[in-house]
Amino acid sequence: MLEGFFSLEGSPFTAFSISHLSMVLLFGFLTLLLFIYREWLRQDNRKRIIRFILVSLLIGSELSLEIWYAYTDVWNPYDTLPFQLCSISLILCIFMLTMNSYKIFEITFFFGIAGATQALLTPELFYDFPHYRYFHFFIAHIAILLSCFYMVWVEKFHPTFYSIWKAIIALNLIAIPIFFINKWTGGNYMFLARKPSNPSLLDFLGPYPYYIISLEAVAVFLFTFLYLPFWYMKKQQQIRESA
Repeated sequence: MLEGFFSLEGSPFTAFSISHLSMVLLFGFLTLLLFIYREWLRQDNRKRIIRFILVSLLIGSELSLEIWYAYTDVWNPYDTLPFQLCSISLILCIFMLTMNSYKIFEITFFFGIAGATQALLTPELFYDFPHYRYFHFFIAHIAILLSCFYMVWVEKFHPTFYSIWKAIIALNLIAIPIFFINKWTGGNYMFLARKPSNPSLLDFLGPYPYYIISLEAVAVFLFTFLYLPFWYMKKQQQIRESA
């Protein structure tokens, strides 16, 4: 049974199937729990526990993936290096949680939520339940999103307007070496070489290479949209203080 669980064979994943929607619902349930119990979790020992759980899930998912690559003998710099945006977000989340760093949070909040949300809605996934890759994919992306929400609701970290541009600059700085890594490996990290093979939101942004320019505009829009709730709360606080 374990051989089948970790093998290269498995049922193909279908977007918006029961197995897909069940994980989306699980994410919604866990997010709701995190929000409801945010005050209760703010005690130091409870914060340590939740950070430990999230970091363990993030590290465990990445390490298990490398083990799976080795076990199935599919490791290849073409597509197994941790240079996709969600892989980069995952690594940033580990440092953000362990260091409790606001500076890392400013970037990770936008990377993590924008990238992992898109991945949850339009997964680039080729194995369905109950394959290992199915569980890995959803555990990793849900953990990224929960890590970002944890920093907001429990640690009370809030991005600023300037955080948007810090994240945009960081995104472009990261994209430069990734572009050359794609040239060297023939890979498609951060989808800078071509669109993903599965249907995705990139299909609406035009052909290669023009969709990369569109992605810049989409990133600014998405990051600004993610900032709007914090802008609104700040405005409301200023109104209350001036009343």
